[in-house]
Amino acid sequence: MYIYDQTTPAPADLPGIAHATWAGQEEGLTQLSLWRQSLACGASTPPHHHDCDEVVLCESGCGELHVDGEVHRFGANSTLVLPSGRRHQIVSVGPMPLEILGVLANARVATYLPDGQALAVPWRT
Repeated sequence: MYIYDQTTPAPADLPGIAHATWAGQEEGLTQLSLWRQSLACGASTPPHHHDCDEVVLCESGCGELHVDGEVHRFGANSTLVLPSGRRHQIVSVGPMPLEILGVLANARVATYLPDGQALAVPWRT
């Protein structure tokens, strides 16, 4: 199959985060994943990093990217570029939810906490 419906993000086991995996291993990919997420006002990802490159596209809302001890504000039509291994955190800071698309350069995305411990994300990768 080549065409899939874009499912609505569903609440995940991370506070304030709704997630949908739109493409990945289940769709036959080996080198790419596409994630759709909605972060409620004030919600954030845990500080983490991946074993692959990641590009995050902001569709709407306002956020902060915490990386390398710095805080970078962003909004709709912004692209976040995160090389493999770069520790980061995304925080929703606006009055509306932060709507983002994540493109990750692996179909089996490993996620790690700052101490290097694996973080089992509560969705398929």
